[in-house]
Amino acid sequence: MTRKVRAIFLSDIHLGTRGCQADRLLDFLRDHEADYMFLIGDIVDFWAMNRGIHWSAAQNTVVQKVLRRARHGERVYLIPGNHDEALREYHDTAFGDIRVLREHVHTGADGRRYLLIHGDEFDQVTRHHRWVAVLGDVAYNGLVRVNAWLSWLRRHLNRPGYWSLAGYAKRRVKSAVSFIFDFEESVTRAAGERGLDGVICGHIHSATIRAIDGIAYINCGDWVDSCTAIVEHLDGRMELVRQDVPVIRLQRTRKNPVTASPDNAATQGQKGERNAASQGMAHPTQSPPTLLGRPRPDAR
Repeated sequence: MTRKVRAIFLSDIHLGTRGCQADRLLDFLRDHEADYMFLIGDIVDFWAMNRGIHWSAAQNTVVQKVLRRARHGERVYLIPGNHDEALREYHDTAFGDIRVLREHVHTGADGRRYLLIHGDEFDQVTRHHRWVAVLGDVAYNGLVRVNAWLSWLRRHLNRPGYWSLAGYAKRRVKSAVSFIFDFEESVTRAAGERGLDGVICGHIHSATIRAIDGIAYINCGDWVDSCTAIVEHLDGRMELVRQDVPVIRLQRTRKNPVTASPDNAATQGQKGERNAASQGMAHPTQSPPTLLGRPRPDAR
């Protein structure tokens, strides 16, 4: 059954690679109808395509489906990332019915305003040590391939739930945990300095919705490993969805600052927020934590 939502936010699809899970993305697009679609970087992976192109029929269909939706009135915007950075030269240009932007401020149905960026601008490794970033990308792709085999094995052993080798590696490697936390702090600070209510980004393949100093931090995740997206409901609520499984929701409010719900506050606290950065999103079988939004700008 198709769900009508106001906006869809997707990042890190990595078309042109073997890791791109285009079939699951097609299922998601068939399940969700929207007025707006924001493609927030690394949609096409030019880095990987320099080493070899893998373009499946399903990936072709993804492109055709997005173009068709744009022709039929859905407003589609592309914000390039570091893997498709060549497209940044064409910012403020429309390719058919798709407009390319460097960044964007999106106003939700409830009046909250979000900075939309890919996020690589806040990644010092990508900006200043690209060879390290490329090497890390190759290693990550290797983990994703191993993870695909492990997922197949878990299904045949009737092991329930989803488990990510790449996510496990991020949680176990101290430097990766520190990098993710620093990234989240940096992008939310940038949104706060502009007087915005939150930021919606991608880049680090670590999907989550959480509060950092009263600012909503929302990461779309990716379509290589976690297969996640953000949807904005018609009333402005933000929801983080893994294909077939709703994961985390951001509920609307106009009174309280962004904070963890009472059910989670006792166990999370400030230390829990740091753990959330290293854990990524909740397991689909767990009760998803709820966050409360900041007031509308005109209500301050």
